[in-house]
Amino acid sequence: MQDTIPVILDCDPGTDDVFALFLAMASPEVELLAVTVAGGNVGLDLTLANALALVALAGSPTPVFAGADRPLLGSFTSEVRVHGVDGLGGVALPAGGAAAPEPAADAIRRILRAAARPVTLVGVAPVTNLALALITEPALAAKVERIVLMSGAWSEGNATPAAEFNALNDPEALAIVLACGRPVVLVTLELTAQALCTPARLATLRAGGAGRCLRAACDIQATVPLSRRLNGAGAPLHDPCAVAWLLRPELFTSRECAVEIDLGPGPGRGRTLVDRWGRTGRPANVTLPETLDGDKFFDFLGAALARLP
Repeated sequence: MQDTIPVILDCDPGTDDVFALFLAMASPEVELLAVTVAGGNVGLDLTLANALALVALAGSPTPVFAGADRPLLGSFTSEVRVHGVDGLGGVALPAGGAAAPEPAADAIRRILRAAARPVTLVGVAPVTNLALALITEPALAAKVERIVLMSGAWSEGNATPAAEFNALNDPEALAIVLACGRPVVLVTLELTAQALCTPARLATLRAGGAGRCLRAACDIQATVPLSRRLNGAGAPLHDPCAVAWLLRPELFTSRECAVEIDLGPGPGRGRTLVDRWGRTGRPANVTLPETLDGDKFFDFLGAALARLP
């Protein structure tokens, strides 16, 4: 179908990944070719089980591939304070099926080789899987339409004072993806703070339908602590912003800018150095969404999730 967008969604479920996955699966504009999974929010054994459960709950035939259980260097740092020890805030879901018998990076390369149309890569996790696929067969970047990532921040981080969680967990992988030569959209913490799931917005989402997927997403989100960083007003829905940008770009305003990653060993490791004002003279390599119509975003998200079983 020429009016759909072929997508590979790379994730690490994770509470906000629930909304990103469900939004992609609920949207007829998306031809979801694969879900690839890394460790991150919790370990790979849990993120994989969570992805399989969510895909099964939605009744989707999309294959799920297990990927990286560690970054290119070192190890992942999980965030159980936000996501709970199981990644889903302790909300039990029916077990999903089995993962497809192929490593995620291999699956990404195979899908790109065979693709009749350019594929969009959406990454809402540490981008280890995407980096491994692109650096081991660089020519496949020509088969990529664009790369949309939830990663980074242009002011302060949420994992360290310098770094956002996904960027910190594999900054080398993020640098590889930014350097692959394809258009990159970087959805940062400043943008996702505008997708603030307040108690009132969560109640509105919950009232929007009776399907099991919507109910599970709301139950999981209800376990997420309100953000101290955002004065306790709510909890940002980071990951679905990347999918929403792909589907409803009119909800956002953006600018083109140059971004590089701090790969040093010091306290700035993982910082995304975002040149919003062109001070360095470096050519732009990123589209940076800066504003989001939060009310319309939640209307769009709620309507999509209400279509799921």
